[in-house]
Amino acid sequence: MPTYIVEGGHSLSGRIRPAGNKNAALPAIAATVMASEPVTLQNIPKIGDVETLLEIVASLGAEVHWDDENTVTIDASSVSSGSVDRALSERIRASLLLAG
Repeated sequence: MPTYIVEGGHSLSGRIRPAGNKNAALPAIAATVMASEPVTLQNIPKIGDVETLLEIVASLGAEVHWDDENTVTIDASSVSSGSVDRALSERIRASLLLAG
């Protein structure tokens, strides 16, 4: 599994505002697996592709919790597996976002 190294003198932090559609939400969800602290995403649509990607992220060892109708918190600090479940990944094309 490749390693991502962010070089610089400052920790990464900040906010982005996704457009409230799956094309903005899915990459943001996939990016949370690289975070060492919980990430809260707002304006996330509760639709099939999003639910499936969250299921995949959870299968990797992340804790996923819907805080309200359009807000989800993902804690990937305990992700222990780099192997995506094949049956889950076949359900959505966005599973490719978690590939190496």
